[in-house]
Amino acid sequence: MEELSSIENKIYEIRGLKVMLDFDLATLYGVETKRLNEQVKRNITRFPKDFMFELTYEEYAYLRSQIATIEINGRGKHTKYMPKAFTEYGVAMLSSVLKSETAIQVNIAIMRAFTKTRQYLFSQITSTPEISELKKELKL
Repeated sequence: MEELSSIENKIYEIRGLKVMLDFDLATLYGVETKRLNEQVKRNITRFPKDFMFELTYEEYAYLRSQIATIEINGRGKHTKYMPKAFTEYGVAMLSSVLKSETAIQVNIAIMRAFTKTRQYLFSQITSTPEISELKKELKL
């Protein structure tokens, strides 16, 4: 359960999407960020824009300001390349390009974390006072 919680803490909202960043994924998979991105680049047709996108400098700067401990490739705020953000679909696709047993197990845990996050958000939406009032009015 602790593993699930640590994964959930690595799911960010960027451009209105729940995403995980390449350096967090690389850490979870036990590979260098550079190697993860090499595999993505070799299989780029598997990663359309709704699966993966590169952060802008502004998005990266904002994210760093929100999460004081974020550090890219051990370089602090200086990085040659902006991080890539992977949506739930992109993370699922990573399992097809990273074929180790570790990658399979990590992907299962990540999918569970995305599902748990989505369920939590849905439960919050459906339990707001406004929704309760509407249900009363509609006698649901």
